[in-house]
Amino acid sequence: MRIALDLRFVNDHFPGIGRYVFSLASALVSLGTPHEFVFLYTSDVPRHSHKRLGSFAAANTRYDLERLLRASRVQALAAPPPFSIAGQVALPTLLRQARADLFHAPYYLFPYAGLPCPVVVTLYDIIPRLFPRESSLRARLFFDLSTRLALWSVRRVITLSRRTRDDIACAYRVSPARIDVVYGAADGRFQPADPAVVAEVKTRYRLPDRYILCVASDKPHKNVSTLVEAWRRSASGRCEAAPLLVLAGHRDRGMLSFDHPAVLDLGAVAEADLPALYSGALLFVYPSRYEGFGLPPLEAMACGTAVICSRAGSLPEVVGNAALLIDPNDPGALAAAIDCVLTDPTLRAALSDAGRQRAATFSWQRAAEETLAVYTRAIR
Repeated sequence: MRIALDLRFVNDHFPGIGRYVFSLASALVSLGTPHEFVFLYTSDVPRHSHKRLGSFAAANTRYDLERLLRASRVQALAAPPPFSIAGQVALPTLLRQARADLFHAPYYLFPYAGLPCPVVVTLYDIIPRLFPRESSLRARLFFDLSTRLALWSVRRVITLSRRTRDDIACAYRVSPARIDVVYGAADGRFQPADPAVVAEVKTRYRLPDRYILCVASDKPHKNVSTLVEAWRRSASGRCEAAPLLVLAGHRDRGMLSFDHPAVLDLGAVAEADLPALYSGALLFVYPSRYEGFGLPPLEAMACGTAVICSRAGSLPEVVGNAALLIDPNDPGALAAAIDCVLTDPTLRAALSDAGRQRAATFSWQRAAEETLAVYTRAIR
């Protein structure tokens, strides 16, 4: 089978989707199957480029695409940017020339007609539908129409959690039998970092020995403001020797600013520094109001860091019993949970051990194997 996978979303504008696509593509190649792969990439935005395409920055400073595109049994296929008219028009011809047996679209925007082979799409969540206040009416209508067209035009749908599968099936009246759940994973880089590396990263980012970490974008549903409010209310956050609350993640709206001396926003950090940042933290907190999967808590657990996260969306499904779960709309409960973990070393150690065991139950190898099974079902 010749499988075409769109790698044009591997860029800094899509940190979560980019990580999913790159990790999946790497795992598929590593399986050593007889299948051949056609990887589409944007030729004029190579790694470390900072060109702008349309209204978003298409820089890729995170992933070594060149290595992946040179892998055995891979045909690298240059294509126009995915959101351009040229990209939509060219895709059917490119897939036909590549003799693709199947196309995997890792995003809901792709040509909904005229493609020469069956299509599988990955849908991560339906946040514009579930949280209408986060986007304009125009954006919501566009998302809703595009998602409906994507669901209409594909053979199979992949989601990263049962919760997302059920939300899509309910909202769009799609049979759950058409939707396959394939969990993601924290990749192998995420493990307890060497203390010397942790110390170097702390020095570089000017972090103290004791800090709490939250890795999340500035999108409203990530709920970072509730975390800061909880930190204000917590006894730990008010004490003279309070740990620093460190925020990190992609920022569309500029750096976050909070009137609290023990809060620091790093913004986007280097991908290579994340394992050390997780490993050096006393505690990782993830207060999101909804996640289609929720990779950061899993990465933190893989690094041996105790985790508090919300019981929202797919997060309970991902973290299981290995994290403290809180109501994302209750800053008082979050403050109490933070105080509980920070003042109880035994609890922190238990959460650390449970988290590492839980993270180890997810793997990209299994995700790749299950994704290949979806491809096989799609072309029958």
